[in-house]
Amino acid sequence: MAFPHLQQPSFLLASLKADAISKPFAQRCQDLVKVIEDFPAKELHAIFPWLVESIFGSLDGVLIGWNLRSLQGRVSPVEYSIAMEFLDPGGPMMKLVYKLQAEDYKFDFPVSYLPGPVKASIQEHVVPDSPLYHNKVQFPPTGGLGLNLALNPFEYYMFFFALSLITQKPLPGALHVRTSDCAYFILVDRYLSWFLPTEGSVLPPLSSSPGGPSPSPAPRTPAMPFASYGLHHTSLLKRHLSHQTSVNADPASHEIWRSETLLQVFVEMWLHHYSLEMYQKMQSPHAKLEVLHYRLSVSSALHSPAQPSLQALHAYQESFTPTEEHVLVVRLLIKHLHAFSNSLKPEQVSPSAHSHATSPLEEFKRAAVPRFVQQKLYLFLQHCFGHWPLDASFRAVLEMWLSYLQPWRYAPEKQPQGSDGQARCVSERWAPFVQENLLLYTKLFVGFLSRALRTDLVSPKNALMVFRVAKVFAQPNLAEMIQKGEQLFLEPELVIAHRQHRLFSAPTLTGSFLSSWPPAVTDTSFKVKSHVYSLEGQDCKYTPMFGPDVRTLVLRLAQLITQAKQTAKSISDQCGESTASRPFLSWLGFCLSDTNSSYPGNDLDDMGQDSIRKTDEYLEKALEYLCQMFRLSEAQLAQLTLAMGTTQDENGKKQLPDCIVGEDGLILTPLGRYQIINGLRKFDIEYQGDSELQPIRSYEIASLVRLLFRLSSTVNHRFAGQMRALCSRADFLGSFCRYHLMEPGLTDKHLLSPVGQGRVASRARGPRLSLRFLGSYRTLLSLLLAFFVASLFRIGPLPFALLLVLGYFLYAAAMTLLTEQGKLHQL
Repeated sequence: MAFPHLQQPSFLLASLKADAISKPFAQRCQDLVKVIEDFPAKELHAIFPWLVESIFGSLDGVLIGWNLRSLQGRVSPVEYSIAMEFLDPGGPMMKLVYKLQAEDYKFDFPVSYLPGPVKASIQEHVVPDSPLYHNKVQFPPTGGLGLNLALNPFEYYMFFFALSLITQKPLPGALHVRTSDCAYFILVDRYLSWFLPTEGSVLPPLSSSPGGPSPSPAPRTPAMPFASYGLHHTSLLKRHLSHQTSVNADPASHEIWRSETLLQVFVEMWLHHYSLEMYQKMQSPHAKLEVLHYRLSVSSALHSPAQPSLQALHAYQESFTPTEEHVLVVRLLIKHLHAFSNSLKPEQVSPSAHSHATSPLEEFKRAAVPRFVQQKLYLFLQHCFGHWPLDASFRAVLEMWLSYLQPWRYAPEKQPQGSDGQARCVSERWAPFVQENLLLYTKLFVGFLSRALRTDLVSPKNALMVFRVAKVFAQPNLAEMIQKGEQLFLEPELVIAHRQHRLFSAPTLTGSFLSSWPPAVTDTSFKVKSHVYSLEGQDCKYTPMFGPDVRTLVLRLAQLITQAKQTAKSISDQCGESTASRPFLSWLGFCLSDTNSSYPGNDLDDMGQDSIRKTDEYLEKALEYLCQMFRLSEAQLAQLTLAMGTTQDENGKKQLPDCIVGEDGLILTPLGRYQIINGLRKFDIEYQGDSELQPIRSYEIASLVRLLFRLSSTVNHRFAGQMRALCSRADFLGSFCRYHLMEPGLTDKHLLSPVGQGRVASRARGPRLSLRFLGSYRTLLSLLLAFFVASLFRIGPLPFALLLVLGYFLYAAAMTLLTEQGKLHQL
C-alpha cells in the first residue's frame, strides 16, 4: 500500500506543471494557495523546489520565473497585486515555508551557483568565514564536483530570492524600468521590515492551518552565542568541512534565527563578490597569520593556515560586475540596517545595559552591522570603485557608500540644525562608528579622488558626484572625528598584551558602541588598529586622509574644478554666440553640424544653459567644501591655478594642451592628458583630406551622395583635359572656371602636425567638378522652399529655373572678380 503514497507527490507536481502552461497567472496562484492550505507537508515537500524555481527563475538564468525585477504595479496592476500578496512575509508562500520547516526537511542547493569566493573556498574544503555554511556541505559519493548545501526550507527560499538579483538578467524591454517601483525591490523592503523590525519584536511564524499550532522554529544553524558577535571568531583559521559545532540550546536565541539567516543570506549573496586578486590577497597565509598573531595572540605553530591550492585559485575566475539595480538594492539593505541598529533605546545602548539580561534581538541590533556587513561591504565597495566605468552611472555606488557613512541620517532623533541654515553637526555619539569604520571613510575617499581626477568635471552629472562627496565629508565635526581615528591608528603600539587580555576575556563585548569597562584611549586605539588590520592585513601601508599625499590629490582636484568652471563658462559663451548666429533653416533641424566642435564628449550641449548653471553651482560648492575640509586658502588655489597654465591668450580662446616637442612631433605630457580628458584644452582638429571622400554626414542623403560622387567622377575622368585647359586661361573665363573647379590648396591650410608638413603641403589636385552639395538636406529644402515661394507669385518651374541659373551666374561672376582682386592684393 506504500506505492500510492510514493506516487501522490509526483502526481501533484505533474498537475501543477501542467497548470503552469495552460492556466492564467491569477488562476495558478489561487490553486497554489489552495494546495498549500489543503495538502500536508509530506506531499508539499516534493513541489517546493519546483515552486521556488518557477517564482524566482533558475539559477543558470535560463528560466525567468515571475520576472519580479520587471513587474510593476502601474504597468501590470493585477499580476503585481497577486504576486505581492502571495510572496508577502505573511502570505501563502511563507506559510508553505513554515509548514515544511516544522517537519525539518532539507533541500539540496548546488555550491556551483554560490558567489565565486565562497565556491572556491568550499571546493578547497575550507569553510567560508560566514557561519551560514557550517554543517551544510554535502559531498557526492565520488568526491570532486557536485557539492551541495543541505538547507532548511527558509534558507532555501531566501537563497533563491537573493540570488535571483544576480543570476536573472533583465529583459530587453526592462532596461528603462525604475528599480524602486519593481516587485523585487519592494519585496526586499518588506522582508527587511518584517524580519529586522525597527519597532517591536520579530513576529512569530504564522500558523499553517486555522487554529493549529505555530510550527516550532528550527534552531539557529550557526550555533554561536550572540556574545561573540563583537569578536572575530576562529573562522579566520582554516576549518575543514568535517568540523562540527555544538548546538546552541538557548531557547531565547530561537526568537530571531530567521532574522539572522535573512541578513546572512543577503550579505553573502549580494556582497561576497570581488576580483581574483582580492581573493588571492585574502587567502594569503602570511596575511592571515599576522592577523591571528595580532588579534588572537596565538602561536603560528598551532594555527598556521594552509596554502590554498593552485587549482582552487585558478578555478575562481568570476568576472563579477554588479549592475546598477544590484547596487540600489544593497543601498536599501544598508539604510534599513542603520535604522535597525539605531532603534536601540538609549538605556539599551549605554554600557550599564550590558550588566543586565538583554534579549537576543537587542544583541543582534548591536552586532548586525559590525559583525555581518562591515568587512564584505568594504570589499564590495573597493571592487566597485576599481572596476566601475568612469561614467555617470557610478552615482548609484556613490550614494550607497555615502548612505553607509552617515548612520545618523537614519537615527530616530534628528541631528540639531546648525545656525543660519548650515549643515547639521555630527554628534560625538558617532565617533566610535567613524573610528571603527575608518577605512570606509579614508581609503575609499582616496579611491574617489583618483576617479574624480579622471572624469570630465564639465559634465553636470560628474560635477554633482564631486559635490555630494564634498558636502558629506564637510559636515561639521566629521573631519575632526576622522582625524582623531587616524591619530589613534598611527599612535605607537605599547601595552598590546594587557590590551588583548582585557579585550578577549570580556564575553559581553557585542558591538561597536558597547564596552564592559570605561572607555580608554589605548583600548579605542586598539579597536581602530584591529579594524584596519582585519581588512587590510597588518603589513598594510596606510595613507592618512589628511596627510601630504592625499592633500596633493585634493589640490589637483581643486585645480581641475577651477579649470572646469572656466571651461563651462567658455562653453556658455560659445553656445550664446552660436545661438545668435544660427541661420533660419537650423530651427527646422537642417543646419550643417559642426564636426570640429570645441568640446565633444560632454552633455552640456544636450541640456543647455540651465545645465551649465548647475555645473557651475555644484563645482563652486564642492570647491568651498574641499577648502573647508583641508583648510585650503585662496592664495594657494590662485597659485596652483596659475601653475596649471589656465590663462587664456589674447583672443580669449584656450591654448593647446601641454606638450613637449619630440623627434616625431608634439608629445602630450601627463598634464596635457588631464587637460584633454577634462575638456580644459583641445587641439583644433580639422578635416584636411579629400573633401569628396569625407564620411557621409547626418545631414546628407547617403544614397544620393554616392550617386552624385559616381556622376562627378565620370565627368571628371572624361573631361579632365578640357577642364585643365579652361582653368589655365588667363582671362575672365579661366578665373570663372578656377573658382568653380579648383578647391583651395592644402598649402593655404594650417597644418597641425609638424611631421606631415613637407609631405602633405606638396599635394595638389587638378580641376574637378563636385556635386556633393546637392545631396544635402539643407540644399534640397532650400530649393523646395524657393520653388514654393515662386509658385506664390505665379512663376512656373521653367522660368524660375532660368531665373535661378541667371542669378547664380551673376553671383559667381561677382565672387570671381572679388577672388581675383584678393589674389592681386596678396601679391
